[in-house]
Amino acid sequence: MARFSSSSSRSRSSLPYIVLLFVAALFVFKIDVIISQTFSSARRNLENTPNRILVKSKSQETDDSIRVVLVNGTFHRHFILSWGDDRGKIHENGELLTLSLDKQSGSGFQSKKEYLFAKIDMQIKLVPGNSAGTVTTFYLSSQGNKHDEIDFEFLGNSTGNPYTLHTNIFSLGQGNREQQFFLWFDPTADYHTYSILWNPKCIIFYVDGTPIREFKNAEKIGVPFLKYQPMRLYSSLWNADDWATQGGRVKTNWKLAPFIASYKNFTYEACIYSRLTSSSSCNINSPPFGNNAWLTHELDRRSRAKMKILQKKHMIYDYCKDKWRFPKGPAPECKLQ
Repeated sequence: MARFSSSSSRSRSSLPYIVLLFVAALFVFKIDVIISQTFSSARRNLENTPNRILVKSKSQETDDSIRVVLVNGTFHRHFILSWGDDRGKIHENGELLTLSLDKQSGSGFQSKKEYLFAKIDMQIKLVPGNSAGTVTTFYLSSQGNKHDEIDFEFLGNSTGNPYTLHTNIFSLGQGNREQQFFLWFDPTADYHTYSILWNPKCIIFYVDGTPIREFKNAEKIGVPFLKYQPMRLYSSLWNADDWATQGGRVKTNWKLAPFIASYKNFTYEACIYSRLTSSSSCNINSPPFGNNAWLTHELDRRSRAKMKILQKKHMIYDYCKDKWRFPKGPAPECKLQ
């Protein structure tokens, strides 16, 4: 009996420490999420710096004008290396693109065309090994303070620990719609397909053809949807070791630089937006859409059930369930997700 009392006393005396450790761990995780909210702003500031690269044609070397040289190949046709000097490279006759990061700078590219609704697929192989502190992005975005944005963001980690797949959606400059996942495969060992479907009804994120997130048009309950601002496709690789890995506790190991992410097999179906005519190549007000079935696509019951199972297994954060950040209750669109 005495032994039982002694054990019980020790258990009770250690309880406050266990509670304290739990609260501390929860606080650290929440801080990580809040810090990640600064990602879009920091990245946009970085990519707007005048560190741009254009290619000068040999016939224009004595001319004051600088022109982009176009040759055959998917990446040459559809993208420009927008920043990072020569850290971004196009290989294999335009069918492979790599971005690199060193201590001086990262790099990025952007689409030549703007889209007003699109179905986009890109195969990406992320930075292998110890990728702590690095961030690889793949996203659609418009410009301005009230911009729209659809984000895939891959937060690196130390060797043996999983990448965090961070997703977010901005409408008219309002974000705070984060969902995060641990991937169920090694995204550095081979290429995997990351896809965005954006149409007037919904936005769907896919990984290897499997839906992981759906954001429905919730205009009927007062939530602005991404319908009016054309967006370009962007990607970048940059250093964010002040917050990206475990809240900044794990820093980038520059001895391992350069860090390299690779891209191939870009495909898309899209409504191309023209600034000249202020119009889109698709008339979304005049169905049927012919071969553009993606413009009306939504997840069916079976696909949505499959997505929910995946989220239950692999989602590590959902803004709709975060009572700490949103004590007044979840965002209105959460009712429809």
